[in-house]
Amino acid sequence: MASEDADDLPGAKDIEDLSRARLAPEGRAELFAEQTECVLSFLEDGLPTAVVLSYLVDEHGHFWFATVEGRRQVRGVDADPRVAVVVSSAGTGLPGRRMVALRGRARVHRDRAVVMDRVRRLAPRLAPGDPEAFVRLLDSPNRVVIEVVPTEVTASHDSTRLAGDGRGGPARS
Repeated sequence: MASEDADDLPGAKDIEDLSRARLAPEGRAELFAEQTECVLSFLEDGLPTAVVLSYLVDEHGHFWFATVEGRRQVRGVDADPRVAVVVSSAGTGLPGRRMVALRGRARVHRDRAVVMDRVRRLAPRLAPGDPEAFVRLLDSPNRVVIEVVPTEVTASHDSTRLAGDGRGGPARS
């Protein structure tokens, strides 16, 4: 972007067209690594609803959530696997404002080996000071994990690609 005239940068004059401020794949990976919570949206009784959950993205780009049998997100996914996931940079140390919204298909895993494997993978991310205590906390009889396989990116944004970080003003150098 440095070679572009500052007046040609997205956000230099207005923020009507944000198509050049989408979050690049490398930015998504950075966001997923830095942020630990996201919004999982699903249908409950045919109506949209959402919860904030901690997550892990695996080597295949699948999202994993540890939760408990009977919670609304489990009932919702069991009834209809179509979901959306929204990850924002709010509360992280990342510069600017970044977000990505994905659609996907979800599945509840109840197999104890799968559940505890994912809990063990989540633990160092969510409780780096004492991951084993976190594993013990989540090692409960009704623990399940939800896997979301993303099918498409529906929206994304990276304010660092905008002039003045999307708040007006001169472009960043």
